[in-house]
Amino acid sequence: MRAIFRRFVSAIWKALASRVTMTSVKLLIPLLLLSPVRVFAEQDYVGRFDIYNGFAWFDSPSANLTERGYHLQAGVNVRTWLAAGFDFSVVQGNVTLVPQLLNPALQSQIGGQLAALQGAGLLPAGYRVAVGTSSTTQTFAAGPQWEYRHFRRVTFFAHPSIGAIHESATPHASDPLTAGLVRQLAPSGVIKDWEPFYGLGGGFELRVLRHGTVRIQADYVHNDLFPNLLKGPRNTVRLSVGPAIQFGKNVTR
Repeated sequence: MRAIFRRFVSAIWKALASRVTMTSVKLLIPLLLLSPVRVFAEQDYVGRFDIYNGFAWFDSPSANLTERGYHLQAGVNVRTWLAAGFDFSVVQGNVTLVPQLLNPALQSQIGGQLAALQGAGLLPAGYRVAVGTSSTTQTFAAGPQWEYRHFRRVTFFAHPSIGAIHESATPHASDPLTAGLVRQLAPSGVIKDWEPFYGLGGGFELRVLRHGTVRIQADYVHNDLFPNLLKGPRNTVRLSVGPAIQFGKNVTR
């Protein structure tokens, strides 16, 4: 089990390293070297409670959607190696909906409409359908987290990512044709959906104070938002960074 955990932590570390800039690394190295001897000692304080607030970045490549926003976590350290808690994030972004992102039935329907309009000479040459859409995504999750506290100033952790995701999308028409498509796809002007998601997550936190840390983490999740609209499910990566505080009775085992 320990070998599996270490391999998972290594994979998360590599994923994070691909996103961290050299400037970030240069800022973190001096912090790690503040106590070069004590950094490898066991941690002498693990607070019973933990609260994290940070910046979140979502990337859903199959939907051409990138979003940014807020991330909150609240947890209880049941043991020094096991925690349980709640996770919430809310992010916003913009995407351009094109026929290639839609499911086959809608692609065929829109293609037929375009062919009829082009045949009647009602569309300019080279016309391409594109509908700008603003999106707000919320995630809700709860569950266990396994923590590795061998080092005094650095804690590695991993957790399953299981929960529910809610997305609200507002398409914006740019011409009479896209106005008709918007009325067709979103009669109320807004499209909303709730779906379950699952995946894996983890990362590390750097202790800068007895009760304070800087946390960097990543989650990889799978979901199937708007199945009646979009082409297939999507995989989403969430990166998050921010401060966390621990407080309460010291958990010693």
